[in-house]
Amino acid sequence: MKKVLLIVTLFTSVFLLSGVRKTGDDLVNIKVGGLLSITGNWSSLGITSREAMNLAVKEINSRMEQTGSRYRFSIAIYDTRLDTSMAKAAINQALRDKIHYIVGPQSSSEVQAISNFANTNGILLASQGSTAGSLAIPGDAIFRFCPGDDLEGDAMAQVIFGSGRRSLISVSRDDVGNIGLQQAVGKAFQSRGGTVDAVTPWSGTIPDFSVVLATLKSKIQESIAKVGADKVAVYLASFDRAKELFRQASADPVFSSVRWYGGDGIALSSELLSDAGASSFAVSVRFQAPTLGLPAPVNPDLAAVAEAIKNKTGIEPDAYSLAVYDAVWVIARTVTAFPESTNDFTKIKEIFQKEANQFYGITGPMYLNVAGDRSKGTFDYWAMVNEGGTYKWKWVGRSL
Repeated sequence: MKKVLLIVTLFTSVFLLSGVRKTGDDLVNIKVGGLLSITGNWSSLGITSREAMNLAVKEINSRMEQTGSRYRFSIAIYDTRLDTSMAKAAINQALRDKIHYIVGPQSSSEVQAISNFANTNGILLASQGSTAGSLAIPGDAIFRFCPGDDLEGDAMAQVIFGSGRRSLISVSRDDVGNIGLQQAVGKAFQSRGGTVDAVTPWSGTIPDFSVVLATLKSKIQESIAKVGADKVAVYLASFDRAKELFRQASADPVFSSVRWYGGDGIALSSELLSDAGASSFAVSVRFQAPTLGLPAPVNPDLAAVAEAIKNKTGIEPDAYSLAVYDAVWVIARTVTAFPESTNDFTKIKEIFQKEANQFYGITGPMYLNVAGDRSKGTFDYWAMVNEGGTYKWKWVGRSL
């Protein structure tokens, strides 16, 4: 597959950083780790991210062979289930496996849990899904290929306020990423003249949502009494457990009397599609949530890459999983950009940032800011619809 605007400068020196091993006949293998949720929350992103890594490595190795490079790349996937303790165990294992380049983790809580370890041990992380503004730290080992919660929060607040809603009730899973989104949306909504009432975040391990929903119901009723149902909205920052919350909320008409919106952790969720009760509720409240938007005009390779991932996984890849494909290419560019061998992690981070900022991938230009996070981006909005008796996600708009 032809790479547009992808120029890889190759060198023949042996890269001595830990994690590189010879594979025979002077070939040098670079193993890239993937800390992904394959069997837990947000597994739709984890599964498509894994295939994006597989596809990128296959094409990178083909390019290396064509150009006569000694480098070859391989991947090792560690299933974290979006669990911080599993993420810690995974990065420890990755270090034992001599891996110093990692794609992921997906969530901000996981990134927060392992960031000190990554910094201390010279492990570069390229996360496709972490958005928490509190993790935007210049000079650390964390690079994030998606915009932070301040950008998403402002875009989401614009959509909600623009729909005529003036009273927002926000509810969130208790983790740093979703709380960050809850706060960012609330702050941006208030700045536009709206009022915000936040429900205390729930623990990710609660068995049901009866207490959360009781509080939410009371706040909805209070807001309706003040401004009317057509001016009230609920914002939900969560992952796949939105399915259980929606299923339980569907039993009470109070919840379906107002409009609902959500964070990026819910958009395109295959788990939500798998439950007819939850899907029906989402349709009834005209639920919509954003994902990172793709550039216009699109990269000519985008359609082929997205199709290959969907054919393998059965899941439509969003821009977060497609950013994984770009991240692996930037890792490859970084490895092959050394004019000489180095173990200088500061230099490696500098080169990675430089290569990212010069790279135009299938998700568009990176433009990482001083904290190593994607500084620009649009958002696509997806709504749950019922077409011919089948629930599906449908694109409904884009913020500019």
